[in-house]
Amino acid sequence: MSFPLNPEQAAAVRRSDAPMLVLAGAGSGKTRVITAKIAHLVAQGGDPSRLVAITFTNKAAREMRERADALLAGAGRRDAAAKVRVATFHALGLAIMRAEAKALGLKPGFSVLDPQDLEGIVAELAATADRARTRKAQWRISQWKNALATPAEALAGAKDADEAIAARAYARYADALAAYQAVDFDDLIRLPVELLERDGEARGRWQAKCEHVLVDEVQDTNPLQYRLFRALVGERGRFTAVGDDDQAIYGWRGATLENLAQLPRDYPGLVVVKLEQNYRSTTRILASANALIANNPKLHDKRLWSDRGHGDAIRVVAARDEDAEAGIVASAISAHRFEHRGRWSDYAVLYRGNHQSRPLEAALRAQSIPYEVSGGQSWFERAEIKDLVAYLRLVANEDDDPAFLRAVAVPKRGVGQATLAKLAEAAAARDESLAAAVRAPAFAAVAHARAHATLVEFVAMVDRLRHRAPREPAGRLIDDLLRAIGYEDHLLATFDKREAAAKIESVRDFTGWLARKGEADRRTLVELTQAIALITMLEGRDGEDADAVRLSTLHAAKGLEFPHVFLVGLEEGILPHRESVEAGTIDEERRLMYVGLTRAERSLHLSFCRTRKRAGGRTDCTPSRFLAELAQDDLRWAGAPLPPDEAAREKAAGSARLAALRAALARPGPTR
Repeated sequence: MSFPLNPEQAAAVRRSDAPMLVLAGAGSGKTRVITAKIAHLVAQGGDPSRLVAITFTNKAAREMRERADALLAGAGRRDAAAKVRVATFHALGLAIMRAEAKALGLKPGFSVLDPQDLEGIVAELAATADRARTRKAQWRISQWKNALATPAEALAGAKDADEAIAARAYARYADALAAYQAVDFDDLIRLPVELLERDGEARGRWQAKCEHVLVDEVQDTNPLQYRLFRALVGERGRFTAVGDDDQAIYGWRGATLENLAQLPRDYPGLVVVKLEQNYRSTTRILASANALIANNPKLHDKRLWSDRGHGDAIRVVAARDEDAEAGIVASAISAHRFEHRGRWSDYAVLYRGNHQSRPLEAALRAQSIPYEVSGGQSWFERAEIKDLVAYLRLVANEDDDPAFLRAVAVPKRGVGQATLAKLAEAAAARDESLAAAVRAPAFAAVAHARAHATLVEFVAMVDRLRHRAPREPAGRLIDDLLRAIGYEDHLLATFDKREAAAKIESVRDFTGWLARKGEADRRTLVELTQAIALITMLEGRDGEDADAVRLSTLHAAKGLEFPHVFLVGLEEGILPHRESVEAGTIDEERRLMYVGLTRAERSLHLSFCRTRKRAGGRTDCTPSRFLAELAQDDLRWAGAPLPPDEAAREKAAGSARLAALRAALARPGPTR
């Protein structure tokens, strides 16, 4: 089987008899290599149902599957495409948990709770109404779980009173989730790891299902994800790990470069292949990216190169303040697009923190430039979608009390807080779920007759759907659910006509998507409901095809590319971030800057502010140290004093341009 691969890519694809690490520099075609290797393994007689490709995002998984499907179809193996498992770490963990639910002490219909669901649980356990404190406790609990730390270890290591409160909440957190037959995102990795490491039989089953494992972005794995990978590939080590230590930017969420360093120790026969040819950026952009990242210590040295030409100089602008900077960027985008007849979507403005988007949005609006902000509201954050998901979770799992409380309240049924408080008391006394307690004689004795009858009918309606769920198409069940609860009528009665229409359209869009996904993936309503918690619809629905300028944080821009990139706010305290400077984690900030530089294909514009608003006043800003680490010969400064040699070069270049313009004007025009 032949592929349009360079020699290094071909070496990564065709070698399958040893564990392999592919060091894939930015823009070096790593997805092409992974999908080509899948096709190669199938062509060599590999069982496609025992090939597993693991990614970090749904978008990456979709792209990988589409490319693998196309390659396999082109090789006459369309039948193999659907058998290859392409999934995120969390989706793979969920698949293991579904298959091993009994061994994990879970019902098949267990719920996967999102952070918003968990916020109320943690607030109650921590006995606080302070949202900031609650979220901080959630974050610490997540860190402890990923480190497999026990509650006793967490309490012993608590650094302050807030951490001690979080540790005590952590001690009761697992019991709270167990009561709801629920898990959180961390459990989707933690529980499979614990099972596979203690149960040799289960480990053997899953290793047999993973003849060859391909892992994308291995530098972004945390210790727990690495342990799941190790449990799946075992000692034989049939895997291809693809990553780039220069793009490791997620240390703040637990990712560690130690996993990359550990690979050759765990697998002494590891073959390392470097992909250094960049297919994205011009030579000038890569020269500055290489110069910058050379200041970091290296696990594996590499240097990107390109045959895409020298390219334009990198522009560096010193702006008066953030409003002036935003205005300069908006004007530059407008002028550049007009001159080059491009699309708005050719341009991206990247920054360190979300707060930096505000002046940029104002400036773009002022010049009537369409834009989109990465990180906007996800489909699943909309109230109407969360309402329906609560019903679906309750259909899947009667013990899901958070879902019960949301579903029973929308639409309103005349069941007040006093009735729900009595129901909660009855459930606690019997150590059962709210739905189960509805049927208890003790609750019937204390509840108002009408409210009790309403709750009994509500639970019966959910039960009827639950009994149908394993056998009937998800789309039909969802339509029946909407009719049974009169949800569209509820929206029309609750909101003004325009808002209600928008919400109804959102609901229909959602239910149509669920029906199609259920049919395409042959998933029951219960399986779809569990998967919903893992799907970030933003990745597929945030206007990727819209003709609009993209505003994005550097973290959210990883994996993307744009013809023209504006990187703003390059000041000490912002990039590198003040907290990173204080913590001594400058290396990761430098990698973040490197990621920003290597998003650009043809032109790159950098800017910083001389002053910035802070605490009601103005503060002088210092240009980022990273600017001094770039390839200085390829920078063209504006709005700041230039070094003498640079000034001379700029003056000479300007004189040459002026002379060329005069010569052109002096030439006689065409006769008419």
